[in-house]
Amino acid sequence: MIPGRSSAETFAHSGAPAPKHALGSERASHRMLNAGGVEAVQEENDTAPAFVRELVRDDEIIILAIRPSPLFIVLAPATGLLFLTVLALMAAQLATMAPWIPWTETQALLLGLLLIAARLAWQTLDWLNRVYLLTDRRIITRTGILRVRIFQTSLRSVQHTVIWRRVRERVFNLGTLGFATSGSDTFETFWQMLRQPVQVHRMVQDAIQRYGRP
Repeated sequence: MIPGRSSAETFAHSGAPAPKHALGSERASHRMLNAGGVEAVQEENDTAPAFVRELVRDDEIIILAIRPSPLFIVLAPATGLLFLTVLALMAAQLATMAPWIPWTETQALLLGLLLIAARLAWQTLDWLNRVYLLTDRRIITRTGILRVRIFQTSLRSVQHTVIWRRVRERVFNLGTLGFATSGSDTFETFWQMLRQPVQVHRMVQDAIQRYGRP
């Protein structure tokens, strides 16, 4: 059984034909969504950004190339940021209450701000290195900063997709897509904190129906 079905909005693929509005002609322009979720049109693969071109073959059609919402930079590490904030405030308060503490209130707050800034900088690098690609052949997920990880699977292998919307994502109208392939009892890759997750999910379904089903 695939976990998460009880709390997620789950969509199983059926044999129904793709909607007419889905993908246009097979060699038509592919769609690119920037980080803000605004759709733009690219005519050929060689006009796509370098980080996209390096992941696809020359004869593949890029249907979708996206990153998480920029809010991912703040929301993903939100628990850690809250912890650092509380820790800095406690250290600053302790400095005012115990004169023997070897730091001042200002030093404690400054250290807290530096740690928060460092965490956000790291998360920004994480965001910049995340790429989610949908082509006429594959689902591709590229993540990692020091060690790049690339997950890819054919559209034909995708058996289940799911939209997760945690509380922090619902507040900002974001969502995370999960993909499970044939023979797997769990979701193997995730497209995290996407803007317009339902629209993105619909495009994935359309691509699977059009290109991934015999």
